[in-house]
Amino acid sequence: MTLVVLAAGMGSRYGGLKQLDPVGPSGETLLDYSVYDAVRAGFSEIVFIIRKEIEEPFRKMVGDRYAKAFPQLQVKYVFQEMTDLAQNIKVSEGRTKPWGTGHALLAARYEVKTPFAVINADDYYGSSGYQLLAAFLRQPQAGHYAMVGYQLKNTLSAFGTVSRGITESTNTGFLKKITEQTDLRASVGGVIAQQATGKEIFFTGEELVSLNFWAFLPDFFPHLEKLFEEFLNYVWETKQSTTAEFYLPSAVNQLIKEETISVKLLCTQDPWFGLTYPDDLPQVKVELKKRIEGGYYPSFLF
Repeated sequence: MTLVVLAAGMGSRYGGLKQLDPVGPSGETLLDYSVYDAVRAGFSEIVFIIRKEIEEPFRKMVGDRYAKAFPQLQVKYVFQEMTDLAQNIKVSEGRTKPWGTGHALLAARYEVKTPFAVINADDYYGSSGYQLLAAFLRQPQAGHYAMVGYQLKNTLSAFGTVSRGITESTNTGFLKKITEQTDLRASVGGVIAQQATGKEIFFTGEELVSLNFWAFLPDFFPHLEKLFEEFLNYVWETKQSTTAEFYLPSAVNQLIKEETISVKLLCTQDPWFGLTYPDDLPQVKVELKKRIEGGYYPSFLF
């Protein structure tokens, strides 16, 4: 099984980037804990999706460490390039960045040959999600994928609002839809989302949300390629090509709507950790320290 890490958003200067801020007692990053948990769950290959201009420092400061720490782990790199487009489609002159998370995953389509999980580089997902996805991927079925959902109340920041994809599911536990909600904050008895119109939407906090933690098979890539081509044609026709983004959850939504794929919604009680705001850092360190003191993680990972 392969772990695909969406890391193309990382810049060439690492010192101040949240993805590589030390959070563990020996300088470990959130990505270090993700890789550690994935290897323990049985993943034997890791594919980093990065930008070409940061390849050298990324290999030295990130990938080479994992190759040394886990000799059995194959570490590979692919590049998200703005010019990686469908045939006969040109890049808009005003475009300055790649096309979003769906486009990023497409960059791995020629390299990933096994069942695979997808994560963000700068999120801590907890161990149980990797175990759930590994168990799922050990019994692959064409067109049948999975996503680990987190309870909304476990994914908030005490220091500001967050955006989350609120899921809807069938009675049998399959994903129906993901709806992006912005400006989410804790409130008395639940969670409130502030709409652009000023209207507030109330959530209990028990809702499951998407944090880009997926399980796919390689047969997902042709579906994604088709949707990306349709997306590019649309944004050119509507003159949105300098700003539009091709998001992975939106692509999954469309494929579910077309009944092309099914996505099992798996639930974990683990909290999500992230560095949305600078003030989140001390709390993330506290939570990881608890897990180390509880014997789950060693005090020195690698």
